[in-house]
Amino acid sequence: VQLQASGGGLVQAGGSLRLSCATSGLIFSIYHMGWFRQAPGKEREFVAAINRGGSIKWHSDSVKGRFSISRDNAKNTVYLEMSSLKPEDTAVYYCAADSGLDVSTRTREYDYWGQGTLVTVSS
Repeated sequence: VQLQASGGGLVQAGGSLRLSCATSGLIFSIYHMGWFRQAPGKEREFVAAINRGGSIKWHSDSVKGRFSISRDNAKNTVYLEMSSLKPEDTAVYYCAADSGLDVSTRTREYDYWGQGTLVTVSS
């Protein structure tokens, strides 16, 4: 199983980025998918999650209204559209796959993790 996150980079505050997570080796359509992030010196935190069919989406309060998760089951890929970026959004962003019954915000519920992509927002 592989989850390959991409799309990170350096952006100015107020800018936008689109993260992608391409998966292989798993039946993508049966997994809930999530995005998490970890800033230097901090614990990994939930950002967004989407259920198998894409009908249920959760976003953390800190990104609600600015970030949007989506998925394309035909391409085995999950996305995170990020806009109005702030310096506090700077972190390594990880995608993850969850085979559980319900979509979750908890890291321990996720079975597989990608390697992360770095997002740096300058002020």
